[in-house]
Amino acid sequence: MQTKIAAQKLNLSDEYARFQARKFAVMLAALAAIAVLAALAVALGSAHITPEQVYSCIMARFFPDYFQTTDFLNTIVWKLRLHRVIMAIFAGMGLAIAGAAMQGILKNPLASPFTLGISSAASFGASLAIVLGAGFLGGEYLIVGNAFVFTIVASLAVYGLAKYRGISPETMVLAGIAIMYLFSAMTSFLQYVGQAEQIHEVVFWMMGSLGRSSWDKVGIVALVTVACSLILMRLSWDINTLGAGDETARSLGVNVELVRVSGMMLSALITASVICFTGTIGFIGLVAPHITRMVISGDHRFLLPASGLIGALLLLGADTVARTVMAPVILPVGIMTAFMGVPFFLYLFMKRRKEFW
Repeated sequence: MQTKIAAQKLNLSDEYARFQARKFAVMLAALAAIAVLAALAVALGSAHITPEQVYSCIMARFFPDYFQTTDFLNTIVWKLRLHRVIMAIFAGMGLAIAGAAMQGILKNPLASPFTLGISSAASFGASLAIVLGAGFLGGEYLIVGNAFVFTIVASLAVYGLAKYRGISPETMVLAGIAIMYLFSAMTSFLQYVGQAEQIHEVVFWMMGSLGRSSWDKVGIVALVTVACSLILMRLSWDINTLGAGDETARSLGVNVELVRVSGMMLSALITASVICFTGTIGFIGLVAPHITRMVISGDHRFLLPASGLIGALLLLGADTVARTVMAPVILPVGIMTAFMGVPFFLYLFMKRRKEFW
């Protein structure tokens, strides 16, 4: 009998090890796909170069004695294209991790930075700067500063409304929906009173674009995304516990309110740092966590980093298609992510007719 129990334990241990190895394999495959797609994205454009030349140019910056490059390649890669590609990677990563954290904390498959009013607040802040010229910063950072500040304001407003009614997943979702409609209405009002050129700029900003990226902006987005993601990773066990219910989590010693508020604020900060530079890019924070969850399950220790990699891959792919499908016209990347997201959710709806979580 004891031998049989020991054999069963050994089989379970082997199965668990294989399951863990599968998760790491998925993340390594996604990382390799990002590296390949990044080189291809940098290579494509009006001045066509090869992925091999892209890799050689990048390596020559760090190992000049072993790799060779030219001024032409340096201009194309380092000054024109690479910062856009890196921005796509970190922006997709940040939005996906924020979406995965929100879905886990709120136990809601539709939770994302966009369904909770955060993107609507950023759109209002940008519209306020574009139409009225009012904002918290001046010069080139007027729109960016407004979008960031109003994103944080929306997050605090959601927290305040949820705190008033008692913090729970339901109250936070309802508060987010209320905030979303409020800022959407104010944005529509600004569009109504604005001039044609201003309205055009507002609409273009709301479609999302990586064309305004620069190395300074990439550094800010990367720093905030990595720092907040590491903190969320430390909360991954607690987020897993929330899935069993608040009472169960409390019985296991989890400070439910602190975890929920901290996770939401960190997710909002990541989202704010991304969309203030890129505009509103939808569906990445909603789609990437679901794709990842279908492949490696819902353990947030692995779901958060894997969702980040899948989100980076999706946004980088969408931006590459947006730049090349109608070249020399560059489409807003938000349009491409919507085209990608809608078919996936139709598939998800048809595949899981009764259960979504």
